[in-house]
Order: sequence, then C-alpha cells, then structure tokens
Amino acid sequence: MKKFNKKVKEKLNNFFDWIKGAELVELKTCNVKEDPVRPELDLKFRTEYGRKIYGVKYRDEICAIMCFGFTNDIPKTVEELDLMTKDAHLQSTLRDRNVGKIAIAYTVWSKKKGGGKLIVKEVFKKIKQSHHLNRLVTLSPLTEMARKFHLNNGAFELQVNEKTQNFEYKI
Repeated sequence: MKKFNKKVKEKLNNFFDWIKGAELVELKTCNVKEDPVRPELDLKFRTEYGRKIYGVKYRDEICAIMCFGFTNDIPKTVEELDLMTKDAHLQSTLRDRNVGKIAIAYTVWSKKKGGGKLIVKEVFKKIKQSHHLNRLVTLSPLTEMARKFHLNNGAFELQVNEKTQNFEYKI
C-alpha cells in the first residue's frame, strides 16, 4: 500500500509541476493533422483575418493548442466564422481599432493530460486582461465529448445549432 501511495503522490507532483511551469504562447504554426476536432482547416485558415493559434508550452514542448477567430457576432458554422472574422478584420482596419469583441474558440486539443483544461484557463485569463475582448465563446462540434468538456470547465450552453454548439465562458 505504501508503494501505491508513493506512486500516486509522485504522479500528482509531476502533474502539478508541469502545470505550474506551463505558459501560454502565440503560435505561428501548428500541425493541423494532430487536430482531432477540425483537421480539415488548413494553416492559412487558422492564421488569416483576425485568427490566431495559442499553445500551452512546457519545457519547449507544446502541450495543448487552441485556435480562435475574433468576431463581433456568434457564428453557427465554420463558414460563418470565416465571413465574420473577415468582416471584423475589415472593420478594424477601416476604423483603426482591434479586431472583434468576441473570441471564438473553434478547436482545442491536448497532447498532455490536463492540457485542455489548462489552456482554457490560461486563455480565459488573457481575454480578461484584454481591453477589447468581452466574450469567450466556442464553436464546438455537436458531440457529447465537446459538451462535457466545456460544461466541466465552467462554460454554459449558449445555443445548439444544426451541426455545432456554442458554449460561453463568463468573463
């Protein structure tokens, strides 16, 4: 029993060590084939017109990734996200201001246990500190796994669409 308790304690310590040492970083690229949610979206889509990729980095390793589009409305489809991010980008260029008021997370995946929850928490902090973003909303696939993930991480269900669902994290 002592050996078992020691192993459990070691695993917990290792888990918390990596979480304490992790940092949120903006990425210029990611391997889209690793994305279990939206592997069909290429790198160009993920990095143009007010879209960004963030990762949780620990010891030079990316442990979780989340991709965003910045909009002024809530999309129900990837196609709407594409149009809305382009529109928000154009409006910001014309008015010389930041792109969009709403951060739309359209994919998240983890390479290390606890990474998904950690990246949501870190992105949430970043958005709270921003001067122009006032909402964090998801464009999630219509799956029970996505539903449980977001509800368990503190989001509430905003709406269920034909092929997607939106959850919101209260800022």
